[in-house]
This record gives sequence, structure tokens and C-alpha cells, in this order.
Amino acid sequence: MDYVYLALVAVMVAFGLMMLTSASAPSACGDADLGNDCYYFLKHQIIFGLIPGIAGLIFFSRVPYQFWKKHAWNLLIVSIALLVIVFIPGISAGIGSAHSWISIGGVFSVQPSEIVKLTFLFYLAAWLEKRGDRGVRDVHGGFLPFALTLGAIIALLILQPDIGTMSIITAMSLVVYFVAGAPLLYVGGMIVSGVAGLALLIAAKPYRAQRFMTFLNPELDPQGVGYHINQALLAIGSGGIFGLGYGLSRQKFQFLPEVVGDSIFAVIGEELGMVFGVLVLVAFLVFLWRTLKIAEEAPDKFGKYVSVGIATWIVLQAFVNIGSMVAIMPMTGVPLPFISYGGTSLAVSLAAVGVVLNISKYAHAHAE
Repeated sequence: MDYVYLALVAVMVAFGLMMLTSASAPSACGDADLGNDCYYFLKHQIIFGLIPGIAGLIFFSRVPYQFWKKHAWNLLIVSIALLVIVFIPGISAGIGSAHSWISIGGVFSVQPSEIVKLTFLFYLAAWLEKRGDRGVRDVHGGFLPFALTLGAIIALLILQPDIGTMSIITAMSLVVYFVAGAPLLYVGGMIVSGVAGLALLIAAKPYRAQRFMTFLNPELDPQGVGYHINQALLAIGSGGIFGLGYGLSRQKFQFLPEVVGDSIFAVIGEELGMVFGVLVLVAFLVFLWRTLKIAEEAPDKFGKYVSVGIATWIVLQAFVNIGSMVAIMPMTGVPLPFISYGGTSLAVSLAAVGVVLNISKYAHAHAE
């Protein structure tokens, strides 16, 4: 398998744990509910994210990837079930009106939408391969079933609501659909429809409209809705080129919201400076290159589509997260893959890497 690819991911995960240790210390040390344990978030990330993630990586790297093609229809059912289960009382672990989590025995929570990124991708890749180039271009046999199936997933994510994950899954699906041979007219039409739908979602909820206005004018209401982005920009700007030094962030002391999750890139910029910020971007670009290289060498279209989908999902999510921290994209609430706090996100991302590693194994054998 591609051990360079594996080493790159290992370095990114190790770097994420290092930054999580620094970013989480102030909030964890002073929180009695967390036992004043300075390493609370690090321990949870290792127990509920890293360990299951490594197990998932090993499992998916050893199971022949064609296995998932045989069970594509079942995986679509699983995807829909996972998105429905969050609405069941007693299981749902949502916050306020949001229903994005389920509680497992009251011990820990899982975010099903993260799992759906992988299960739905398996179904989509298998379906597109089965349709073939001609079938994908057909309106009734290709475009309409694709639009309806994706629309069902989107609708369930909107109901949660989880607009950030919805955007990632939609973009991933459209890229795979295009790579499978869909006419640009179909893809372009869906993008236009998606932008129009997103505009309606923003207009429907005042808090989303406020977020969007803050994106256009970051200086707007710096103590209210614009507080998050202004604190992130202050953190990154304070770091300069080389940073204040590891562990020396000031913004992580209760100033920067979501410091261990969405905002961890701002802590990276403040403590390690623009140099390491750029290195993080380069790491994701190398990840993109290696994944697309594996996709190109895949022995069948299913492996190609799965690899392209995982590359799109991981890298797009990274750039959306980073873009929101430097005010070139609206705040979406998606974590930085491999780096942000979030057990489900890390575990599923590592499982996806395991799938790509398995495809790389067959790709090399095919090349030989």
C-alpha cells in the first residue's frame, strides 16, 4: 500500500493532538465539570477518536474495497437510517433545536452525519459505476435518480439542521458525479439550484443571515455576531510569521469560541505563525495529490470514484474550515480534518484513509 500516504496522515494526526493539547488546556484546567483535568480533551480524542480511528483504518485497509460495492444498496439504507435516528427521543443528544448527535449509553456521543459521508459515498460510487458513461448522461436513468437520492440526504441534514455537513456531502457528490461523466449542464444546473436553495436557507433563519452579513462585513457587531471571526482574525494576526511560540496563545484563554473545534487553526496561526499555517495548507494539498494519484491508478471505476470522493470531502472540508477562520468564507461549523477535536470526525476520516490505502494496494498490483 501507499506508505507515504499513510505517513502523511500520521504526521497530521500527531500534529493535531499536539495542538489540541495546547488549545484545550485553559478551558479544561478551569472546568470543574471536567474534573479540572487539563488533558480532558486530549484523553477523549485519543479514546473516542484516535483508537477507533486506527482500528477503522486497519479494518478498511484490509477488507477488499470491492466488498462495499456489493453492499451498496444496504449502505444507502444505513445512511438514511443514521440520519433519521437522531430524531428519536431518548437517543438524540442534540443541543437546543439541533439534532446532530446520538448518545451511546450516556457515556459518549456519535455524530451520524460524519459516518454518512463514507456510507453514502460507497453507494454513490457503486451506482455510478453500474450506470456507466451512457447511463450517467441519461436524464431519466441517471440525472433524476441521482438528484432525488441526493435530495433525500440533503433534506434530512437540513432538518437536523447541519448545513456545514450538508454542503460537504453535496459538493463531494457533485464532484464524483462529474468525474463519472455527467454533462456539465447537469452539474452546473444543480450548483445553481443549490446556491439558490442555500440562499433561501440563509434567509429563513435570522442567525444564518447574521452570519452571512458578518462574513461580508467582519467588523460588523464585533461584540455580538461578529465576535467569533474577529477573535479568530486577532489570533492569526497576533501570530505574525513565526508565531508567539507553542503554548503561548492568548486568545485560547476564553476569548476565542470553539477553541478546540472549529477555531483550532486560529490557535495554530497564533502560536506557530504563518509558516506553520502554510505548512498545514501544503499538507492538505499533498494529501489531495496522493489521493487523486491513487484514484488515477485504481483498477476499476468504483475505486476511482471512492478515492475522488474522499479527496474532495477531506480537502474541501479543510479549506472551508481554514477559509472561515481567515474570513474568506462564512462560518460553517465544520471541523478541520485530522486536527480539530471530535471523535467521530477523526475516526471516520481515518477509516476513509484505510479505504484509500486498500485501493492503493490493488492499484499497485494492477500496475505491476
